[in-house]
Amino acid sequence: MADPAQHVAHVVKTATDSNSAAHSRLAASWRRSLDHYGLDPGERDAVRRISGEALAERRARYEAILRIAAPRLDALYQLVSASGCGVLLTDAEGVVLDLRAADGDAEVFEAWGLVPGFDWSEASEGTNGIGTCIAEQRRVIIHRDEHFRARNTSMSCMDTPIFGPEGELIGALDVSSARADQTESFNRLIAAMVAQTARQIEVDSFRAAFPQARIIVTDADDSETAMLLAVDRDDIVLGATRGARKAFGLGTSGPIRRVPASDLFGREDGPTGFERAERAAVMRALSRSGGNVSEAARALGVGRATLYRRMSRLGIGENES
Repeated sequence: MADPAQHVAHVVKTATDSNSAAHSRLAASWRRSLDHYGLDPGERDAVRRISGEALAERRARYEAILRIAAPRLDALYQLVSASGCGVLLTDAEGVVLDLRAADGDAEVFEAWGLVPGFDWSEASEGTNGIGTCIAEQRRVIIHRDEHFRARNTSMSCMDTPIFGPEGELIGALDVSSARADQTESFNRLIAAMVAQTARQIEVDSFRAAFPQARIIVTDADDSETAMLLAVDRDDIVLGATRGARKAFGLGTSGPIRRVPASDLFGREDGPTGFERAERAAVMRALSRSGGNVSEAARALGVGRATLYRRMSRLGIGENES
């Protein structure tokens, strides 16, 4: 742990240096903590804890996401537990809602304030993994003396924001450790696992929000963000994850404009509008009938001659079926 007095002096000097704050995200966060929130890096009081009643109310509001996230938290904890880390899930305001930690570490995590009910927002604790992740809505690693408060400099925190089905920020996923021998390279490895787990929680939450829709995955497996679209039977986009919203210009959060999914992918070749939909319907009927035009016509509710005329108009030959 860094010398408290030296840490406080370093934070204050760096935060008040306009050049440092302008060119460093860490320094900018320290400056927010000092100037905007009026916090003292040398504060020794414990982390603020909300009442049990208030925590119960927050957990009730987050019941669905807590249920969806539980198996993902369990899996992540199995990966990091041997290194003495704890896995935490917070709400969008930085209050811890859930924790996975070893029984033997329970008192330690309680002493740190890393258990349900403690407020780790930047407004409360200054620069820290949870609060800064939420404030900047990005992945962060806050390693030991990068924390704003001197009393938090024994910890390393790896965090990723979690976004809801409408692109809104719903919380942060955190892995924290106070092992003195934990290196920055090891932190980066854990941070990658945290990001992947947060992405899985977003995917699970999005699928649960659109149970009747067709889900289109639009990204590669190594993408850092979940990029999914929920589409109805008419090819109209009903919802999109935060990553997909950014990729397709659908707005950061909230309700999205109704648009055909095919328009987002730039499919403008061949028939358009109603002709495109009609062609798709005919092709599906022919495929299901194994190319039997008479059977396809019956499935579409039209006569065989009518279907042949439509096939001709749409440029569909019998050999395409």
